Amino acid sequence: MSLYHNCEGTTRRNCLKLGLGGIVGSGLVDMLRLRGRAASEGSSSSAKAKSCILIWLDGGPTHYETFDPKPDAPAEIRGEFDPIDTKIPGVQFSQHLKRLSAIADKFSVIRSIRHNHGNHGAGNHYMMTGAPTRIPVGCGAFVSFHPSLGSVTAFHRKSNNGLPPYFTIPRMSRSGGPNFLGAKHAPFVVADDPNRKDFRVRDVALPKALAEDRFTSRKELRNLVDRMARINEPAAGDPVRSLDEYYRQGYDLISSKEAQLAFDIHSESDEVRESYGRNSFGQRALLGRRLVEAGVPFVTLYEGGWDHHRQLFDALNKRLPSWDTTVATLIEDLELRGLLESTLVVVLGEFGRTPKINSDAGRDHWSNAMSVLMAGAGTPGGTIVGATDPRGYAAVERVLSPENFASTIYRKLGIDPDRILYTPQGRPVHIVSDPTPIDELMG
Repeated sequence: MSLYHNCEGTTRRNCLKLGLGGIVGSGLVDMLRLRGRAASEGSSSSAKAKSCILIWLDGGPTHYETFDPKPDAPAEIRGEFDPIDTKIPGVQFSQHLKRLSAIADKFSVIRSIRHNHGNHGAGNHYMMTGAPTRIPVGCGAFVSFHPSLGSVTAFHRKSNNGLPPYFTIPRMSRSGGPNFLGAKHAPFVVADDPNRKDFRVRDVALPKALAEDRFTSRKELRNLVDRMARINEPAAGDPVRSLDEYYRQGYDLISSKEAQLAFDIHSESDEVRESYGRNSFGQRALLGRRLVEAGVPFVTLYEGGWDHHRQLFDALNKRLPSWDTTVATLIEDLELRGLLESTLVVVLGEFGRTPKINSDAGRDHWSNAMSVLMAGAGTPGGTIVGATDPRGYAAVERVLSPENFASTIYRKLGIDPDRILYTPQGRPVHIVSDPTPIDELMG
């Protein structure tokens, strides 16, 4: 699996990883103790989306070489790639997005989100949470002033079949955590590479040394001992009962056939696996589809390496064709399985890239313009929202904010973005300060 760096030189292996610990030890139980049960209040029965797959392109993907080419701009702005026509008359994407161009009637593209947080730390936080940072932060900062989209969803929704409600693969974005909502709403991180032949989500299966009959016997013995220990004890405030609840969840996760099936990517046919791409990103996308199919409300597919300050065209010539195949296949596969109407797919990074190509054949950070793809959950296909100026310097038509973007996701998931949450200190905090969604995408 490739290990990508951003311009600050920090790898994402430095991110917090809250995966499951060993069942033989206390890691799994401790994680479940923290996670607890997500609150259900504040949800809407009219939600179109049961789940969201958010593809995070860490570093800031270029809008010029993806969804907003500028073929009439000077060479130093338009770059080396040619535009290609899409299935939508008059709409063009960049040359390597052939598969997505062919199915452009199945998704929308927002071309007019802009903000003023042009470094990785602040930009990541703004787009991952819908809230700007309260104080200036550096490019390499790992900041969390507000709960992430995934953690807020986990707070309001619960998964089925013993699976956690929020996953991130293969690592957590720097602002992808729960902040004041607490660690129980942090993501479950699947760090293992599903493209490996021996892929297996660690500690979500019985240890090889522990046969199933021994596992069952230990569970029954523990239940018997606990019942004996609590004879004549009051139920209220019993810490042992609480501990038992988390052990039960741990047992359920390991023994649940549905949970095990969700992780069993090897059960997919060779044809399906090849269609997604036999590479790490392709197989992570396939695993994401399997998780939402199993009832997981929020999955983030973290894809690093989009901070192209140098040699942008060489890098994208190698990367974009397979990336395009994976994203298009995910959308088509969800539709084929009847899941696209209930699954929101979102593709974005923290900002776009500078109009002028620099002396190292790259583009630098640029938050005045960016492109975001959104599909499923009632999102109209073939829609382009907003526009940048003819040279791509800034969003100039239907200018939107990260707050509008976040509110759209929450509304589709049946979560009121205007709802107030409370910090442990009792301070009220709106989920999003401006709860106005993007009307064109609400369906």
